Amino acid sequence: MKQGLIIKSTGSHYLVKDIDNKIFECKIKGKFRIKGIRSTNPVAVGDIVDFIMPENAELGFITNIHDRKNYIIRKSINLSKRSHIIAANVDAAFLIVTLAYPKTSTEFIDRYLVSAQAYNIPVNIVFNKIDIYDKETLKKLKELKDVYEKIGYNCIETSATKKINLQIIKNLLKNKISVISGHSGVGKSTLINAIDNKLNIKTSEISEFHKTGKHTTTLTEMFELSSGGYIIDTPGIKGFGIIDMDKEEIYHFFPEIFQLSKNCQYYNCTHIHEPNCAVKKAVETGIISLSRYNSYLSIMFDDEDNKYRQVDY
Repeated sequence: MKQGLIIKSTGSHYLVKDIDNKIFECKIKGKFRIKGIRSTNPVAVGDIVDFIMPENAELGFITNIHDRKNYIIRKSINLSKRSHIIAANVDAAFLIVTLAYPKTSTEFIDRYLVSAQAYNIPVNIVFNKIDIYDKETLKKLKELKDVYEKIGYNCIETSATKKINLQIIKNLLKNKISVISGHSGVGKSTLINAIDNKLNIKTSEISEFHKTGKHTTTLTEMFELSSGGYIIDTPGIKGFGIIDMDKEEIYHFFPEIFQLSKNCQYYNCTHIHEPNCAVKKAVETGIISLSRYNSYLSIMFDDEDNKYRQVDY
């Protein structure tokens, strides 16, 4: 019996690195499932697993998964009532956002932040491609940064192609396991290559017709950084469906709403229709961003049987 770290997932087979840095190809033994999680990928990159390698065999078998300290999870787009685990056991997440070519919506950002907040994963919001923004887009960038920095999120303006503020990201990545997420075309792979020139992750051009990204990364893979630490590159995400959350607890994962909720008249206030709601008052006075509140409402009104929401570019 060996123990190792999942460093690559193709959906059916996995690459596992043991404590001696040897890499083995494995698959799940039998109907192995994680207790309590109905997932399209029961084993995720970042998982610590036990596995066996039969003598003279090229393919091993994963027999056990160790308890996770956290994970990023979303509603699967393929199977109803199933989830997809993006990455497990991470120290930090980096959400790559672009305000043009393609455009990332605030609802997508907020849904990702809620999922990470639920598992105490700190998120850095990276606004990429700032070198191609016009005056109006730069104004929008400043407004969004103000919204997210005000509630405690670290925001970084960068350009992977012009190498702007890459050292800031390098310092944050050092000696940690970090996951990189975002829409296709926001420059995840280009950014990773710029941070560590020893990596050569495939990149792709933006579709001129749709102004969206072409899916280049089709699987999740962990890379070791020259400066120390690991980075998990993930396929582009078009939509982010919230899963495994009770309606009553969703406001807990909006820090500004949670902070003000103690001032509401009713202890079980949903912050939607009740009188003397401190949250609604804060939205009216601009203390809470309207876009953030709209994201909260969007999640609250999601259909119970279809929590996947596709976000338009």
